[in-house]
Amino acid sequence: MTNVWCVRADFGRYARAFVDGGFVAIGWLPGHDLADYTSRDELHPIYRAAYPNDVSNIVIGQQIGQIGRFLFEMKGGDTVITPDANTELLHHGVIRADPSYRYEPNDPTTPYPHHRLVDWSTTSLLRSSLSVPLQNTMRSSLTVFGVSQIDEVLHLTGRGNLAPAPHSANYDPYQAVLAQILELDDKEFEILVGHLLTALGFEGSEVVGKVGDGGVDATGELNVANLAKVKVFVQAKRYKVGTNISASVVRQLRQAIPFGGQGAFITTAGFQKAAFDVALEAGFPRIGLVNGSQLVDLLVEHWPEIPVEFKDRLGLKPGLVLA
Repeated sequence: MTNVWCVRADFGRYARAFVDGGFVAIGWLPGHDLADYTSRDELHPIYRAAYPNDVSNIVIGQQIGQIGRFLFEMKGGDTVITPDANTELLHHGVIRADPSYRYEPNDPTTPYPHHRLVDWSTTSLLRSSLSVPLQNTMRSSLTVFGVSQIDEVLHLTGRGNLAPAPHSANYDPYQAVLAQILELDDKEFEILVGHLLTALGFEGSEVVGKVGDGGVDATGELNVANLAKVKVFVQAKRYKVGTNISASVVRQLRQAIPFGGQGAFITTAGFQKAAFDVALEAGFPRIGLVNGSQLVDLLVEHWPEIPVEFKDRLGLKPGLVLA
């Protein structure tokens, strides 16, 4: 069984060093070569000696847990992910066959001396292309942690042959839910998206579009604990499942976003690769792209906050299974 891990690089600061050097790294216990350690219990005394000001058993346990994952749980053949300084990008690679640990205290590219050797892919993942649960997992504040959405990562990184076969190929819950959503008319779909914005925490969510207008269909403002406010302008479009929205369609939305705002394109379909390039193009308002599967994920997560009329209209019950 292959596993998936994330190893951060100081908010991406050293991600390029990781990729160019063929490794991931951590910086705890910089004065110790850890090649001969075999258990977390052995790490406790040297950690306490190195960090005498860490008196909380919770903090010590968390830090040693991360060191232990890096040394003892990450295995050759496992997939590893490192977020880039550009937070939209995720580098991915495969840990080399054990033993892949190296102690490199004099590496000039990074202050982290404990390395695990990695064969990095020449391509990267877009964070916005991940499922909503996987996006939430990647928000963990830990430096080293396991990723539970193993099957998804394996398929995204071209290692799908290592994922276990699905239990049933006859029922796809995403397709079943999207089929119900496509029973809505255009205006009903826009109103559903407006309710979803409210459930996500946007204040003053309002459906403003007109059928066939090709522009903004809904708006809302997200106030993050009075630390920041984001005004979002949303296009919500029903498209046949299996189709992919082009860059030109996304570019049209960009033209309708006023200065200081951001955009979102929410659809039942997918997006062409060039559409992501337009959505994230430097110098223009950012546009979040939410495809059909991600829309279903969001509805699952926020289903209790969707008005009962829409629950009845969609014919779905908690868990988004057919009623």
